[in-house]
Amino acid sequence: MVTIGTGIESCRSALAIADANDGVVAALGVDPHSAGEPNASRLDELRELLGHPKVVAVGETGLDAVRRFATPDEQRRLFDAQIALADEFGLALVVHNREADDETAEALGGFAGTVVLHCFSSPALVALATDRSYYVSFAGNVTYPNAGGLREAASAIRSDRILVETDSPYRAPQPVRGTRNEPANLVHTLQALAEARGESLAALAAQTHANATTAFGLT
Repeated sequence: MVTIGTGIESCRSALAIADANDGVVAALGVDPHSAGEPNASRLDELRELLGHPKVVAVGETGLDAVRRFATPDEQRRLFDAQIALADEFGLALVVHNREADDETAEALGGFAGTVVLHCFSSPALVALATDRSYYVSFAGNVTYPNAGGLREAASAIRSDRILVETDSPYRAPQPVRGTRNEPANLVHTLQALAEARGESLAALAAQTHANATTAFGLT
């Protein structure tokens, strides 16, 4: 299980959870919503945390053109800085992208490491993700009735590059929509993805587990 921090204090909390539990690792970053806040100036602290042996990724980090709590320039500076940290530490990069497809693609153009497109919602990026061998991670929103385009996108992702996640506590899958999301609900997202891809639930569960193991260097 990968738990995630989205600011310096939540990164410390995520790392404490990972430290206290076998089988739990951490992805640490400062999300784009915090790009205009003091967290964005605390990347030296983030750098110190990234050296912990249970850290497997930088992020989530990225760009968000929907909930603009920070300006595009502030978001891009923070994103670029964390791309550099992922490169420095040889860690995977967990990318948040909401309606900033072109800008995200440009920012990632020079990064040669592992990229995970978190909570994927951009079907227009499928071709780019395939070309660059990015991992594409689907959350509970792929189960929603109006998400036909997203399920179609899921059917086009290479089998060795598809991942599944909760985005807890948000985006609970359709059968439990409106409740606080949690890892137990992942089975509903997997079921929707398996149906979209014409695969069995067991086969897709095994494949996404293997993919996550590779993406986050857990072998």
